[in-house]
Amino acid sequence: MKQIVIEQPKTIRQKVYEYLKDAIFYGEFKPGDRLVESEIGKSIGTSRTPVREALHTLEREKLISSIPRVGYVVNEISVKDFEEMCEIRMVLEGLALRWAIEKHPGKLLMALKKNIAKAEDQIDAGDVQTFIEIDTEFHDIIADLAGSDHLQELSRNVRRYVVYFRLQSIHQIANVDLIIAGHKSILDAVERQDIESAQLALRNHILQSKEDIQQYEKIQRNT
Repeated sequence: MKQIVIEQPKTIRQKVYEYLKDAIFYGEFKPGDRLVESEIGKSIGTSRTPVREALHTLEREKLISSIPRVGYVVNEISVKDFEEMCEIRMVLEGLALRWAIEKHPGKLLMALKKNIAKAEDQIDAGDVQTFIEIDTEFHDIIADLAGSDHLQELSRNVRRYVVYFRLQSIHQIANVDLIIAGHKSILDAVERQDIESAQLALRNHILQSKEDIQQYEKIQRNT
């Protein structure tokens, strides 16, 4: 488990919650793993209270379950959860893209261009793990420049589901070129400041990602 540094006591609960949630979605905690308050608290250097509060929140979000005489156990995230989040993602990110184009068209264009160039460099180097991080950053740029903290947080939570399945599937399916192509189609529309075309390109990009992962999951079930 990675170490985190908590500097502001008043934000300990939120930091622990975010840390544990990311650990689940990024596969540090896998389905069936036990989450023990004392061990987590010791690992990240905090008391058991904020850990307990974070675990309660994660239980309400159905990411973990409390089992009598066992404790908290990480739940499996289903493909159905992922599919629902893709639908929600299209709405949230479509709105974020419109706001970002309206508010910061030049800044958005430059940031997305740099991101795509960086992603292509990582693919040439064969660094798939870093590519996934840059792929996530592409969408973070749009959410950040939308200028809404609420929308930014909602979008980030939804994209965690995509990252969870992407980490499992991207090494087995040849969809990296499709991801880059999707980003470039969004970029082209942003360059023209064509909001409707940009939103359509984003929707098609998310649908392609959804189909890639559905296909991967189907293959896994049949093997």
